[in-house]
Amino acid sequence: MPADELTVAPGRSGPRRRLVVLVVVLTVVVLLVDQATKAWALTHLLDTVRRPLVGDLLGLRLVFNPGAALSIATGMTWVLTLIACAVVVVVVRVSRRLGSTGWAIALGLLLGGALGNLVDRMIREPGIARGHVIDFIAYANVFVGNVADIAIVTAAGLVVIQALRGVRLDGTREHAEPKTEAPGADA
Repeated sequence: MPADELTVAPGRSGPRRRLVVLVVVLTVVVLLVDQATKAWALTHLLDTVRRPLVGDLLGLRLVFNPGAALSIATGMTWVLTLIACAVVVVVVRVSRRLGSTGWAIALGLLLGGALGNLVDRMIREPGIARGHVIDFIAYANVFVGNVADIAIVTAAGLVVIQALRGVRLDGTREHAEPKTEAPGADA
């Protein structure tokens, strides 16, 4: 069995509890780093000025985003707030079935990122459930994001990897390899 998977036997909550703790720790770390970097951006960046970090490829620019990625769904902030709340509820519920470290990492990053942007939507102007998300990491001239976005995209990549590997949330494999009997074991 690969090192990133745990098979949790019924009645054995120790390994599962460790995976839930991993989800919680990752969630808290992502949320704290996201909110701390947004606070830094609010005090050190101007919304009209782009500071280059790696030429035109990467820079810093303060943006108050009322929509989703690439400013999609601008004007529908309340819908995005509801979606983020649904993501939080689903991740919390499915975390109880965890049996895979890979899935625990993905869910912790997803939950931390969703909560990071949800906090903005709840506390920022123009008001509760309509707040604009603070973005400040400028990727070329394509889009501007934040730490929560990085966590969400990384989580999505990990989900794809786990799915391609056939690893289920509980750590079992979708396509279990058939057991082969050792030669001379037919007796």
